[in-house]
Amino acid sequence: MKERKVLSMEFKPIGIIHTPFKSKEDAPIQPSRSSACGEVEVFEEYEEGLEDIEGFSHIILIYRFHKSEGYSLKVKPYLDDNLRGVFATRAPRRPNQIGLSVVKLLKRTENVLLVEGIDVLEGTPLLDIKPYVPDFHPKENVTIGWLEGKIK
Repeated sequence: MKERKVLSMEFKPIGIIHTPFKSKEDAPIQPSRSSACGEVEVFEEYEEGLEDIEGFSHIILIYRFHKSEGYSLKVKPYLDDNLRGVFATRAPRRPNQIGLSVVKLLKRTENVLLVEGIDVLEGTPLLDIKPYVPDFHPKENVTIGWLEGKIK
């Protein structure tokens, strides 16, 4: 086996996500199951990076599961009673605690984005924002593994 040189990484939040969800029990399981609104506060030093974001109906929020403690390589995911590999799920207890949600962008006011369909906890550290562009994602021959027949 080849020796691996692994560098550690450090991420600096670019903002904070504000939501009505104070605990894990309050939060929806997935953004598509939520109609809740939230505010994505981008720190002022990154505000210029929001230029032109208003032209997109949906955005991808990349964030840290800051309330998740530890991780498991096998988890019982939402919609299933069987243990699955964590990388075959969207479970929050992950080695790097990175999550993502596609949300509807309702409005931008300076460095604050009003979004709908939020599913994260109040105070979640924001790592990045990307525009959601359907044409950049595969549509044909997509399979969903163990979720087949479990999602409507």
